[in-house]
Amino acid sequence: MEAEVKKNIETVLEHGAYVMGPEIKELEARLAAYCGVKHAVGCASGTDALLMALMALGIGPGHAVFTTPFTFMATAEVVSLLGATPVFCDIDAATFNMDPASLDAVIAKTRKERPELTPKAVISVDLFGLPCDYDALDAICARHGLVLVEDAAQAFGGQYKGRMCCSFGAIACTSFFPAKPLGCYGDGGMCFTDSDELKDLLLSIRIHGQGRDKYENVRIGINGRLDTLQAAVLLPKFGLFPEEVGLRQKAAERYAALLSQVPGLTVPQVPEGYLSVWAQYSVLARDTEHRAQLMDT
Repeated sequence: MEAEVKKNIETVLEHGAYVMGPEIKELEARLAAYCGVKHAVGCASGTDALLMALMALGIGPGHAVFTTPFTFMATAEVVSLLGATPVFCDIDAATFNMDPASLDAVIAKTRKERPELTPKAVISVDLFGLPCDYDALDAICARHGLVLVEDAAQAFGGQYKGRMCCSFGAIACTSFFPAKPLGCYGDGGMCFTDSDELKDLLLSIRIHGQGRDKYENVRIGINGRLDTLQAAVLLPKFGLFPEEVGLRQKAAERYAALLSQVPGLTVPQVPEGYLSVWAQYSVLARDTEHRAQLMDT
């Protein structure tokens, strides 16, 4: 892979299309096909992917966006950047993902106790590479009239009941930060959607609200483009990615076999029908003292 990455970088240096070069569309097409969605829109980071998604959905002041507190700062940060209000629900004790029952209760409570807020959206987070319970979340969003955004920053390559992560919700988002399952050599991200209308909005928002040409700006947007060089790096890495996902499963099985023998230590749980891409293999100690003992062992 090293030779192919260097060759791709050299190709970009030769053609000189450092911004929105041909590698961008090639990467978008290949990743959309992999995830089983119609459209993918590359962007500058996973944070920009979330921000662009909420902007495309019209999220703003007075809106409540429901999500989990057990996530990276960016998930709630983009909500606040747009003037909306993040509202947190609890997590499932076994998977650490959003607890559907808690989400349902918090939505109802917000409608009753915070009349100044209009519930608009849910941001699910596929933590550590494990998908959320999307059957339950889809049902809750439909019942309450909310739009779902999938934060799959850690979960590109994961699966839920045969569907790939980055294929759930109105818009799904991922990150190509180097530590992520599919990482580039810097920052990068992508939005995924089956909606032609949302795809057009994302393309416009990505480049300063661009309209029909470069200098027509029809809405507020951001400078959220994915660098051509990063796309050039990701293309050969993606070529090896399915094999790497399989190797991650073998490594996780080995960890589970060994670590499950440690008294008091809880290893990650993957429900039936789910596939974790194992962005992180996180174990749970009995308490703080137990954790300290394990770290000193």
